[in-house]
Amino acid sequence: MQDTRKIGFDNDLYLKTQSEHIRERIAKFDDKLYLEFGGKLFDDFHASRVLPGFQPDSKLKMLLQLKDDAEIIIVINSADIEKNKVRSDLGITYDVDVIRLLGIFRKIGLYVSSVVLTQYESQSSADAFQSRLEALGVKVYHHYKISGYPSNIALIMSDEGYGKNDYIETSRHLVVVTAPGPGSGKMATCLSQLYHEHKKGLNAGYAKFETFPIWNLPLKHPVNIAYEAATSDLNDVNMIDPFHLEAYGKTTVNYNRDVEIFPVLNAMFESIFGTSPYKSPTDMGVNMAGNCIVDDEVVCEAAKQEIIRRYYIGACDKRKGQISEDEVYKLELLMKQAGVTAEDRKVVAPALAKEKATGNPAAAMELPDGTIITGKTSNLLGASSALLLNALKYFGGIDDAHLLMSPHVIEPIQNLKVNHLGNSNPRLHTNETLLALSICANTSEEAKKAMDQLSKLRGCEVHSTVILSAVDERTFKRLGVNLTCEPKYGTPES
Repeated sequence: MQDTRKIGFDNDLYLKTQSEHIRERIAKFDDKLYLEFGGKLFDDFHASRVLPGFQPDSKLKMLLQLKDDAEIIIVINSADIEKNKVRSDLGITYDVDVIRLLGIFRKIGLYVSSVVLTQYESQSSADAFQSRLEALGVKVYHHYKISGYPSNIALIMSDEGYGKNDYIETSRHLVVVTAPGPGSGKMATCLSQLYHEHKKGLNAGYAKFETFPIWNLPLKHPVNIAYEAATSDLNDVNMIDPFHLEAYGKTTVNYNRDVEIFPVLNAMFESIFGTSPYKSPTDMGVNMAGNCIVDDEVVCEAAKQEIIRRYYIGACDKRKGQISEDEVYKLELLMKQAGVTAEDRKVVAPALAKEKATGNPAAAMELPDGTIITGKTSNLLGASSALLLNALKYFGGIDDAHLLMSPHVIEPIQNLKVNHLGNSNPRLHTNETLLALSICANTSEEAKKAMDQLSKLRGCEVHSTVILSAVDERTFKRLGVNLTCEPKYGTPES
């Protein structure tokens, strides 16, 4: 099978130019640079989808080129610990993600110097989390709420503002400040450190590394529209950077939050340094991703597909009662701006046609060579499970009529589900199907061959005609499949 998917982004060039650009920025400050890492430092699957060729771990690899000069501070909002805030992409709480990130960074040789609990108010859950971190040998610091933040510059830049925060001990020239998600307090942590460093007579600087929006792409480029779609819940809006246009006469793209906060940041920089090192929000950034796009047509098409995926995710979230109708309207508007409709997703029509032909929920998958595979609901398997097996058969060159799993294996699982675990649906979910297939692989060469194809599912596109169970969604996510669903529920029996 030939993979016909095209590359639009030069990842090797990105690793080289990005690390060089950060070194140049470090050199502008005598002592150290605090680099705020926006977005995901690890597992950046959004970037890999809209910039085909971008590897999800690219930012980590880039940091590894700087690891002798770099240390990492992880920031988490104490209020997010208290309310068990969850990362929607991973389904884990922010505090659990901090532990996960610690393990990942340490395993690959990056130095994590500390964790900062921002907006700390002696929350019991934050204190318990601190004890857990300290048991792992991690230094923990506290930063506090500041009344009137961020407008009350006089208070912020005083001993009762940033001066009240713990000073974070750092030892390297590049200090990367990252977090499990937005609203954690990364920028405030950086600025608090600049205040303390200045009081100590040290020349430390600040810069921001955020992949999206890409500053040197047009405002309505599909990649930048896809960023708006991905952050629709944050109400981020891309806009021309007016400060950069005024200072340099050049049009660049930023987003509303950075543009709105820049006058305040500028006043803080002037308070710390005497004069601000930056004339615009774009000046603060160090992102070189836009310079590494090698095929704009490929990247545009990938970004358009991401916008459609985000629309379907939003429509399903609305159906579940998790977001408002206004957010879906915004996603529909972004699709119009990008010149696409939901029907432009290739797997939608085959899935709906299969459902119409069978009268039951169905699903379709687009494989790397462009082939479309479908799955239908049966007495033994749900449509998603059937789809997985059909795709694995195709990858393995296994005859479509061949039964990979004997009914003698499936029926005891159904009996367990219905008669002992209280399920009304006897059909196997995707995780149960894969477990059954792995059991059959012990005695069946064809089943073993099918299991060996699992890694080929990564990056495939899937559409279901009904909202899937959380179990099926998690399975597809773990397999690296890009899943969308029609915003409707199947019958309890389906």
